[in-house]
Amino acid sequence: MTVLLRELVSSAFALTVALLLSTFIVLLAGANPIVAFAALGDGAFGSLQGLSETGVKACPLLIAGLSVAMAFRAGIWNIGAEGQLLLGAVVMAWLGAYPWVTGWVGLPVALAGAAIAGGLWALIAGVLKVTRNVNEVISTIMLNFIAVGLVSYLVHGPLMESAGRYPQSEAIVDAMRLARIVPALRLHAGVPFAIVIAALCNVLLFRTVIGYQLQAVGGNAEAARLAGIRPERCILLTLMISGALAGLGGAIEVSGTTYRLYERFSPGYGFTAIAVALLGRLHPLGVIFAALLFGALDAGSNSMQRVAGVSSVLVDVMQAVVILCLVAGERRA
Repeated sequence: MTVLLRELVSSAFALTVALLLSTFIVLLAGANPIVAFAALGDGAFGSLQGLSETGVKACPLLIAGLSVAMAFRAGIWNIGAEGQLLLGAVVMAWLGAYPWVTGWVGLPVALAGAAIAGGLWALIAGVLKVTRNVNEVISTIMLNFIAVGLVSYLVHGPLMESAGRYPQSEAIVDAMRLARIVPALRLHAGVPFAIVIAALCNVLLFRTVIGYQLQAVGGNAEAARLAGIRPERCILLTLMISGALAGLGGAIEVSGTTYRLYERFSPGYGFTAIAVALLGRLHPLGVIFAALLFGALDAGSNSMQRVAGVSSVLVDVMQAVVILCLVAGERRA
């Protein structure tokens, strides 16, 4: 409990400092910080529309954040959630564009296929690390670039819409789309599903033998080996789980929000997920609140720009300040 309390205090301190620095940045931009932050909060939480957008923006960050947190817990620096997410999106766009099977069967199959694709993509880095001792930071980053190039090739070629007007896939059929919680809003069933996934990750990490082994390897791989745990097996398993989560996040984004795949499909979900995981202290339940914060910043940015005259790009600056304050707090600790 003491460790958890210290981590919560550190995160709260990082957010407080980030808020103060962001206030100073808004002042430098010639705007009123009170008006700007009030507009930001109102845009994110001041209406059903705002709450819906916050949930939609937070959903991929939550699932990708869980992906990163699971890997980091095991001492595996998976920086490839972006590429794994894109692979999951590819599978959903491919399977979802054709009415090959009814939705109640097809949608779960496509989601499972996306998770498998993400897991196998991450497994490449795992095999390289276990067999050739390749640093997973380098391999997962390189795999991100390959995934981006693959998406570009597919939307300009095999998966390009039949009209051939834009580099994007065909829209997925209605049966493969996640249901809207409220018909008039964009909030979809993937949002509560993501929260369930976070709860399951929490159980896996803290209530199962597998979770204990993963964290033991993350704490000290050699000590874990002496205790009878095989670190190599845990590395492969961790990357498969992590990649599967990211792939599932990409599939849910296609099925619930965009309905198709296109170039620059992800605005950097996999990279922002690293900040989400760190702010959530690599705890699945903490990641929920961190993703909600980043989703709210994104959802409220347009309102801040419209009301206070502050560029929505400032939200990216605020996110960066949060990360820097968080890292500084870690170094201080």
